[in-house]
Amino acid sequence: MNQSKFGLIGKNISYSFSKKYFENKFEELGLKNHSYNLFDITEIQKVTDIFKLENLKGLNVTIPYKELIIQYLDDLNEEAQEIGAVNCISIKNRIKKGFNTDAFGFEKSLLTQPKSLEYPALILGNGGAAKAVKFILEKYNIPYQVVSRKTELNFENLNKEIVKEHKIIIQCTPVGTFPNVDDCLSFPFAGITTEHFVIDLIYNPPQTTFLKNACENGAKTLNGQLMLKQQAEKAWEIWNLT
Repeated sequence: MNQSKFGLIGKNISYSFSKKYFENKFEELGLKNHSYNLFDITEIQKVTDIFKLENLKGLNVTIPYKELIIQYLDDLNEEAQEIGAVNCISIKNRIKKGFNTDAFGFEKSLLTQPKSLEYPALILGNGGAAKAVKFILEKYNIPYQVVSRKTELNFENLNKEIVKEHKIIIQCTPVGTFPNVDDCLSFPFAGITTEHFVIDLIYNPPQTTFLKNACENGAKTLNGQLMLKQQAEKAWEIWNLT
């Protein structure tokens, strides 16, 4: 029987949870003809070699290629097209179709604190993950501002008064990811209160320095583990349905 191949495309992804997660899933389901590999590439152009692999059925995509991957795909589903970022690819009859399961995963995370839906949000970072976050906040009519190096509101002029007004904080940058666990964004944590809900999309380490600082000011916090598991399950569903 031909082996069905899956994998993750990214850069510096040796820490990734995906390989173990899907290998455990294959084992639980008795899918001995399924494999999952890490495709750690230094530039997006190398994805063309990955697409040439025989029996490649599906891929996950992570930092920094969620937007760059789009030019190499044949089709996008409506949600991925609207978001402008892809983290899941289904391959059937040589057609490479992009999806965004980050939005699904983030929505599940946001809804763990339904009372927070009443407040405006700050999105820290402006990459592919942030695009999925924006999509969901807009779905729930939650006003938001983006904080990044290149936006009008940035890490230099963000102050505690602005933070106090925005009770949902979503940290979408890779700052603080393993192995650089002591790294933290420059952020006015003095503006964080017990009314705040702070989500860091990083899952390794389980509690980033950013979340520790938010916790110390009494915020409710959530790491990226729930989002990661939800988006992985959604990817598995896509690979089996499309």
